[in-house]
Amino acid sequence: MTEVQVIDLFSGCGGMSCGFMLAETKNVRFKLLGGLDVDPHANRTYARMLGRPALGLSALDLIRKNSAAMVEALDTWGYQAELPLVLIGCAPCQGFSSHRKKDPRKDERNDLITCFAKIAAKLQPDIVLMENVPELLHSKHWKHFSEFKRILEAEGYKVRAQIHNAAEYGVPQERFRALVVASKAAHLTHMPLPTHRPGTYRTVRDAIGHLPPLEAGQQDKNDTMHITSKHRPETVRLLQAIPQDGGSRSALPDHMVKDCHRAVDGFRDVYGRLWWDKPAVSITARCRTPSCGRFTHPEQHRGLTVREAAQLQSFPSDWIFDGPFDDKYKQIGNAVAPAFAKAIAETIDSSWISDRAPSGAELEKDVRRAITRSISSSIGAWKRRSLPRDFALELSV
Repeated sequence: MTEVQVIDLFSGCGGMSCGFMLAETKNVRFKLLGGLDVDPHANRTYARMLGRPALGLSALDLIRKNSAAMVEALDTWGYQAELPLVLIGCAPCQGFSSHRKKDPRKDERNDLITCFAKIAAKLQPDIVLMENVPELLHSKHWKHFSEFKRILEAEGYKVRAQIHNAAEYGVPQERFRALVVASKAAHLTHMPLPTHRPGTYRTVRDAIGHLPPLEAGQQDKNDTMHITSKHRPETVRLLQAIPQDGGSRSALPDHMVKDCHRAVDGFRDVYGRLWWDKPAVSITARCRTPSCGRFTHPEQHRGLTVREAAQLQSFPSDWIFDGPFDDKYKQIGNAVAPAFAKAIAETIDSSWISDRAPSGAELEKDVRRAITRSISSSIGAWKRRSLPRDFALELSV
């Protein structure tokens, strides 16, 4: 087997690295060197659970002129120039996210996409992998992706981008993500093929149905990660009035409807319950709070515990998250789902000894031009199988 090094930029609590370590491979053995992130709590989670160093540096430090950070980082990781390298990462996506209220074009975090490309240009890895929110490929942010692509293509890389639903790879949630793959070898740019289809998706019941019941504010005596927020009494009363298994605030009696909800027609998922036998909605950093989305337990009158959120993100059941209570949720919500990363790693493994380049049909699924429609409405239309023919080529899922 060929030994292939893996470096994880913007590594967070290790979701993408975890997926590579869980991959079942026949042709390559992935050797995780380590990660890099500015979040100290996420770095401690990474080091504890993966046994490799996560450096507390900004990716910008690695490309600054006359900086020794790149050399020092590679030395710390034990990088060997003669071995193949896969550079993976999920540059902070909050600046692109559709949930962001401020002008996303002014968010400095978006520049980290270009930084990622410049690091890749320096290291010349065999494969570059980037996961991000689908909005990265929208016209509002296209300049960031376009510059990323330009830098790598100038180095001889072939760059591909598609949008995938993580539920199709064993993640028990509907989580749409842009996946960018780049390599100088065409046969190493294959995208993962779905392992699950509608009707076989992993569900909320599959992921968390076995966990002990808790009331708001309680912690499981056998698992410090199975702990929930202590909601206000009026919040608990409101949740008690919402039907189990997918119920929403639309079922509330009139006297319990909040004034803020009377004034607007949107945000219908807030205070909603998850369905037992469907995938969860996309898990975010605020998933402990019922008022932030459909994050209420299907039966119990509370938001999700840390363990439940992690299981819905497909983390192993023994993953321990470092840091304050809210920071644990932040790490989980910002992570790449390990099961999705595992599928990506196994695709690399199967492609490694092949010389088959992606077919024309596969390449037709790539996003080659900026998406101009609303991402959320476009994905909703795709889920209803009602996308126009021309948009199906523009937004591949």
